[in-house]
Amino acid sequence: MVYCDLNEHILEWASEEIVIPYRSPIDNRWHRYYPDFYVKVKNSLGIKVYIVEVKPLKQTVPPKQPKRKTKQYINEVFDYTRNQAKWKAAREWCADRQYEFKVITEAELKV
Repeated sequence: MVYCDLNEHILEWASEEIVIPYRSPIDNRWHRYYPDFYVKVKNSLGIKVYIVEVKPLKQTVPPKQPKRKTKQYINEVFDYTRNQAKWKAAREWCADRQYEFKVITEAELKV
């Protein structure tokens, strides 16, 4: 957040201000997804808007199936499935507005 405040190329930013509806494949009901950040950036090509989600890398890849299905594995599958539904809805929502949706992990943040 300090980065956003101090970066002269960031014109606007907000945290969890955007609401994107999505249908969860877990319960087949509509839910609200609040992406982590809205960022409006000025670059050499003009102005670009990003919707950004920050997640641990582990939650962005399908869980590896263990020899037996543990409660932890089932929870990881639910989280991954729910995230995929949220991100699909976010990509579609962003495409309609000419925004770009990004999921970043500790790899991109270098932590």
